[in-house]
Amino acid sequence: MTEFVTMWKNYVNFTDRTTRRGYWMAYLFVVIATVICMIIDTIIGFGVITGLFSLAVLLPSLGMMVRRLRDAGKHWANVFWIFLPFVGVIILIVLLCKPSIPDNGIRVV
Repeated sequence: MTEFVTMWKNYVNFTDRTTRRGYWMAYLFVVIATVICMIIDTIIGFGVITGLFSLAVLLPSLGMMVRRLRDAGKHWANVFWIFLPFVGVIILIVLLCKPSIPDNGIRVV
């Protein structure tokens, strides 16, 4: 739960680092919250809650993804793999699962 809160506190922070555990735990909470929103949308019959939640979580998720890539020693531009159908998502997941590199004071740009 603290990872999810940290995601929202650092929603425009694109320069720090996010650990593997921190990224995937926050992502898990986003998935769970999305499923809950979908269930609520199905019950009330009006599908706007999931869309609003997705828009609200877009920037914090992007910031967290950039910080995770930075922590793994990868360039932030690897986010654009998501636009390559099928293979891009797999490549991005593999990059996000890479272990953290030690922080030696050198910023990964």
